[in-house]
Amino acid sequence: MLIQQAQEVERKVIAILRILSQSNEPLGARVISHHLQNHGIELTERAVRYHLKLMDERGFTENMGRDGRLITRLGLEELESALVSDKVGFVASKTELLAYQTELDIEKRQGKVPVNISFFPEKQFDKAIETMKRVFQAGICVSEFVAVAHQGENLGEITVPQGKIGLATICSVIINGTLLKAGIPVEYRFSGILQIKNRKPLRFVELILYSGSSLDPAELYIASKMTSVGQAARKGEGRILANFREIPAMCQPATEKVVARLRDINLDGLLMMGEVSKSLCGVPVELNKVGIILIGGLNPVAAVVESGIEVENRAMSTVMDYQKMTRFWDL
Repeated sequence: MLIQQAQEVERKVIAILRILSQSNEPLGARVISHHLQNHGIELTERAVRYHLKLMDERGFTENMGRDGRLITRLGLEELESALVSDKVGFVASKTELLAYQTELDIEKRQGKVPVNISFFPEKQFDKAIETMKRVFQAGICVSEFVAVAHQGENLGEITVPQGKIGLATICSVIINGTLLKAGIPVEYRFSGILQIKNRKPLRFVELILYSGSSLDPAELYIASKMTSVGQAARKGEGRILANFREIPAMCQPATEKVVARLRDINLDGLLMMGEVSKSLCGVPVELNKVGIILIGGLNPVAAVVESGIEVENRAMSTVMDYQKMTRFWDL
């Protein structure tokens, strides 16, 4: 019993550390309590303050007075190493949460959409924009709508750090979220590297199972420089970020209608839809299911990393108001 209680306390500590790690500014107990609810953890402000006091004593957090707490380097190290078993499947649960938070009204063209956040060095942002142009032109993206913020400004709930410019790109979870709101269940299968030939999908050459991953696969692929998105945009042959999902066969007509409505407002994350119970780009599909391939929202940013510019990515990190975003070409 005592062991179970200790594990439960540790899980709450890790959840609080994870929330603090996503903010560049101090957070108070009230804000942390609100964020914990989004992760399915109910803790009152008083309980959060109790945990924060313990975390101060362990050196995981720093008390900034009335402004709240900041995570320390020791806290970041603890977050990276603690409770590995809890982290397995974290990406899948994060994707599901982001899909649930998606509240897009297609008719009114407003509401919350899921985004990736990328931070670029200020002095290299113009060069990064030039690099991304060809990728957006080739349509290797979920949407041409983006948002830009400078240091100290926010993109959703994420604050841009000093010396950086932040870019929000719509991620493929927009498809999942919209299908969810339409009553269509989606099974999260893989994140992968998709080989493109003659500007068409050929096969997956790398796959990471969502339910077995503790780290975001797209961030890993980009950091490991496993993509050739720039080449795919220029020559029609290369390796891009893509995601594999499955839907019930009986939901295929309804899915096609939802996707068509999204395309009407420049949200086009669906790259390919397969046939019932048939493999798609080398990936087997379960009986009475249909495989769908979604374009990775971070493909334009992957091309920037390929060019030699260092970029910090936070895939599937938050939601933003769709009406506050602008076309890439208007930057």
